[in-house]
Amino acid sequence: MRFNEGADLDTSQVTDQRGMGGRIAAGGGGLGILGLVIYFVISQLGGGTGTALPPGLGDLGQGEQVGSSSLAERCRTGADANRDDDCRAVAFINSIQNYWTSQLDGYQEAETNFFSGGVQTGGCGSATSATGPFYCPADAEVYIDLTFFQELHDKFGAQGGPFVEGYVLAHEYGHHVQNLLGTSSKVGNAAGAKSGSVRLELQADCFAGAWANHATTTPTENGEPLITEVTQDDIAAALDAAARIGDDYIQKELGGGSVDTTQFTHGSSAQRQKWYTTGYETGDPNRCDTFATDNLG
Repeated sequence: MRFNEGADLDTSQVTDQRGMGGRIAAGGGGLGILGLVIYFVISQLGGGTGTALPPGLGDLGQGEQVGSSSLAERCRTGADANRDDDCRAVAFINSIQNYWTSQLDGYQEAETNFFSGGVQTGGCGSATSATGPFYCPADAEVYIDLTFFQELHDKFGAQGGPFVEGYVLAHEYGHHVQNLLGTSSKVGNAAGAKSGSVRLELQADCFAGAWANHATTTPTENGEPLITEVTQDDIAAALDAAARIGDDYIQKELGGGSVDTTQFTHGSSAQRQKWYTTGYETGDPNRCDTFATDNLG
């Protein structure tokens, strides 16, 4: 995939906390693509019964120590996004939010916070990098330690690649859309193959696929698309990542146990791939109503 080198980036949508001395959390309330997955691994190994992570579950690395002003100086155009990892994340965030602005009446932009090691949110308490990327509905913001993408490759076995980052970020912004629509508040914490939690996560995957379908046609404020090319290899990499964070894969490959569908919180690998594909192939968020079907895949 490639970004339009002449397109402008908007770093105002990102706060870079990595050089601000944020607190390392003693526990987290992970709400995003990996928080409940990591919790499940812990529970399989005899851990607790809630979604909070236990103290001392180390961080994923410290990352580069920079601030938002440095980010604004380095990340000005799509050319910067093509050569710089941080700027690439900014570009994905811009594209995703431009997409939802065009799709959802009254869409309100959500800020993304880059952090390293740990972070204090504005409404969901504190979290470590081990929580993974997550969305906090209480402050309507996304939180991510960018070293997660390397962790996804190294520990989860995902093939990786730039568009995987777009998938992860688009998934989290899918949760923001759910929050704006009031969907999130209707879902409890119950686990299970057809639970509200699983349906919420699969819908966020579908929303991510819908954005991917429109990624090369969604314009910036100056009318030019920010992303100029998305290949089938990019989509295949996103689907590979989706498979690596399915509940069944996590339970069997990382938890060292058998598959227990009563403990599903995010959906199986096949389900996650199915709903991302549904969003990508249709390009229609209205086809992502995982709450209106018994056939989740």
